[in-house]
Amino acid sequence: MSLPTAAAGHETRIKVRGYHLDVYGHVNNARHLEFLEEGRWAWFEANNDLARFQERGWGFAVVNINIDYRRPAFMGEVLVVRSTLAKLGRRSAVIHQRVTLADTDTVVVEADVTFVVTDRADGRAVAIEGELRALFAGLVATPAADG
Repeated sequence: MSLPTAAAGHETRIKVRGYHLDVYGHVNNARHLEFLEEGRWAWFEANNDLARFQERGWGFAVVNINIDYRRPAFMGEVLVVRSTLAKLGRRSAVIHQRVTLADTDTVVVEADVTFVVTDRADGRAVAIEGELRALFAGLVATPAADG
């Protein structure tokens, strides 16, 4: 698996389109969850990691999202979704995601997404150990043993 380093993370650009907007003329809060998911998928696709997980019969399941909405996003704006692995536990991990306006430091949304790796055959969470842990360990500065 060729996941990027923790410092590098991954960036995905998304242009806000009319169909992303709600009746108030800004991106709906639920749509931001889709933008975050797009960022996570793009991160793994960029490194051919999805094929490796498919081969092993592993899947991902989000179990918690803590999200802060900081600023509305409007049609025509370009958003940058930056995803980094913040924590690696024994049974779960946390991806930190920050959405900013492109070419600025203006934060639109910030979220911590907790996920587990599942065995796709039975849907149960698997321990993040052995080969799986080695695949993720390089992504965090100090992997935690809890979680």
